[in-house]
Amino acid sequence: MTKEALSIYFERLADYGPSLAESLVETAIMLGFASLAAILIGLPLGTLLYLTAKGRILENKWIYQTANIIVNIIRSFPFLLLVIAMQPLIRAVYGRATGDPVAASFPMMVIAIALYARFVEQSLSDVPKGVVETGRAMGASIPQLVTKFLYVEARSSLIVGFTSAFVSFISYSTIMGVVGGGGIGQFAIRYGYQRFEDDIMYTAIVVIIILVQIIQWLGLNLANRLDKR
Repeated sequence: MTKEALSIYFERLADYGPSLAESLVETAIMLGFASLAAILIGLPLGTLLYLTAKGRILENKWIYQTANIIVNIIRSFPFLLLVIAMQPLIRAVYGRATGDPVAASFPMMVIAIALYARFVEQSLSDVPKGVVETGRAMGASIPQLVTKFLYVEARSSLIVGFTSAFVSFISYSTIMGVVGGGGIGQFAIRYGYQRFEDDIMYTAIVVIIILVQIIQWLGLNLANRLDKR
């Protein structure tokens, strides 16, 4: 790239700077809602799946099968089709289904719950049976067994799972740009792809890659610090 071309690129990038910053804020809003849903609902749901599975403390075939089927359906549903299918519900609840990062957060919250619930179930299933038996022998209640034994033992794995889920949330947030949901994905489409300005589109892609790398680095480092094995 020549100096002149590079100078033109930076000038255009400066012009698009406010729009890029706005798109990052919109992405942060979507990721924030998705993360809250994953922790507040996905974590308990994954715990319920673990506790009610065959051979577990609260074994219950009907509860497990119902929750398991719901999680599997949501996880296997193509995300773009999920977004489209949810639009009437989002419009009824929120008043609008597109053009707003909050509205765009609804389908992301649904997929976040199902995705992290499965990660949680897998993480808790890897906890040695001895830990559960120790907790029960000490007379721990179910809430105590979950919070003081299972979560403590699986905390590193839970963080790794959340990190992986969060990276997926970033990918899902870019898809929201296709339906006018805002965020970095919409920025890449509107200012890069639709205007045939490939350098701007690739700039948005680089920003996404950097964001993913930062999240992965933070998550894995935190998980390694908490791993006492």
